[in-house]
Amino acid sequence: MGTPEFAVATLRALVEGGYNVVAVVTQPDKPVGRHQQTLQAPPVKQYALEHSLPVLQPVKMRDEAFLEQLRACRADIQVVVAFRLLPEVVWAMPRYGTFNVHASLLPQYRGAAPINWAIINGETRTGVTTFFLDNDIDTGRIIMQKAVDIGDSDNAEDVYTTLMTLGAQAARETLDSIISGDGSVTAIEQQKTTDVLHPAPKIFKETCRIDWTMTAKQVYDFVRGLSPYPGAWTELLSPDGKTTQVKIFKTTKTDNSTEADSNCARPGTLTVDGQDLYVSAADCRLRIDELQPAGKRRMTARDFLNGARNVEQCTIR
Repeated sequence: MGTPEFAVATLRALVEGGYNVVAVVTQPDKPVGRHQQTLQAPPVKQYALEHSLPVLQPVKMRDEAFLEQLRACRADIQVVVAFRLLPEVVWAMPRYGTFNVHASLLPQYRGAAPINWAIINGETRTGVTTFFLDNDIDTGRIIMQKAVDIGDSDNAEDVYTTLMTLGAQAARETLDSIISGDGSVTAIEQQKTTDVLHPAPKIFKETCRIDWTMTAKQVYDFVRGLSPYPGAWTELLSPDGKTTQVKIFKTTKTDNSTEADSNCARPGTLTVDGQDLYVSAADCRLRIDELQPAGKRRMTARDFLNGARNVEQCTIR
C-alpha cells in the first residue's frame, strides 16, 4: 500500500526479491493539466501495471466493495509506505498484521512530512522505522530502525533519496524476520528518549513562508528542509510597490563576525555585494544562491541580478 515515488522503491524491492505481491493498493488517479482533464496514475500504480500486478484504488478505505476485494486477496501481511490512515478493519485483516515503513526514527516526527521537519529543525540524524500499525498515527510497536546522518548541506531531496533506499531495505529485512519466525517477531512499544517529541504535520503553502526574524542558521535549515519541493518562499517588494513572490532553494551561511554582518540589525534587509545577493536574518546575513521569481525559471542569484533592476532598492518580507 503506497502512492508516491518513495513507496515504489519498496515495491520494487519486494518484486525483485521474489515475494508474492498479491495486490497493490494506491490512491485514485489525479486530474492534472491546466483544465484538470487528464488523469495521471500515481507512481506506485505505474510500476504495478508495468509488472502486471493487480491494482486497487479505493476512494474510501471502509467501502465494502473494496474490503471484499482486499479479503479476496488473502494476503498474509500488508506493507504500507507513504500511504494514508488505515481503519482497523483494513490493518487487522492479514493474519500477520500490517507494518508501515516510516521516514523517521520514531517516536520522533510522527506525521506526513518527517523528512522536511527533521531538516527544518536542524537535526543531524534521522532514519527509517518499521512498525506494526494500530489505531493512532505512527504509534505502533517498533520492529526495526535504521539510522543515517544528515549532512549540513543536505536538502530534503538528498535525505528523501537516502531514506527511500534505506526504507526498501528495512522492509525486506522486516518481512524476512516475520517469515522466518512464522509470523512472530520481536516488536517493542515506542519509548520517549527525550523530553520533547517533534511532530511532522502536513506542509501547506503558508508553512513555507520564510520568517526573516529567525536566526540565519534557522533560515538556512528552513530553506534546505523545503528544497526543492515545495520550496521556501518570501516576497520581494520593489520601490514602486510591486510585490513578487520568490522561492529560495539554496543559501550559504556567512560569518557573522564580519563588519558587514555586524550591521545586520533589521531582518529582511537585502544587500547586493558585487555579484552576490544577501538577506539579513536576526543575527547575520545569508547569501542567496538559487531562487525562482514567480513565473520564471529557477536560476542562480547571479543570473537573477544580471536580469533584474534596482534590486538593492527592494526589500524582502
